[in-house]
Amino acid sequence: MKAWLKRTVVGLFGASALLGGVAACSNTQYGHHGWHTSGGEDIAKFKARAVEKLADRLALDAAQKGKLATLIDRVQEQRLALRGATDPRQDLQSLVKDGTFDRWHAQDLVNAKLQAVRDKSPQVIAAMADFYDALKPEQQQKVRDYLQRAGHRRWG
Repeated sequence: MKAWLKRTVVGLFGASALLGGVAACSNTQYGHHGWHTSGGEDIAKFKARAVEKLADRLALDAAQKGKLATLIDRVQEQRLALRGATDPRQDLQSLVKDGTFDRWHAQDLVNAKLQAVRDKSPQVIAAMADFYDALKPEQQQKVRDYLQRAGHRRWG
């Protein structure tokens, strides 16, 4: 595997694992809304809470908090781009509304998702790299430790 490809895969995995941890840690106050809220104010509150919670866990300074906020923004943009403008449930229903599965439309839906990943992933990777590279070695070690035991237990 080429080095840039390995870095891309590790970066995407790391970003998704880190932000999955953010989402898991911050769902208590806002129920199961988090990213799923439609109001910009709710999303801003969720983001602020996530940044503060991670900032406390990793002892981030102001510059690092800014990079984390940028990373969260980029992941949110990626999520919105992947979701698309249409309702996924209606898209699926349109594939099976007739007697046969609409393969062409299904492939178009998949291609749209792949294009969203191609368009937004470089920004997510750059934001993750900027955030991670701005961490001190002991903070980076905390992130690596968390990723190593992800799924077993939360921060703490």
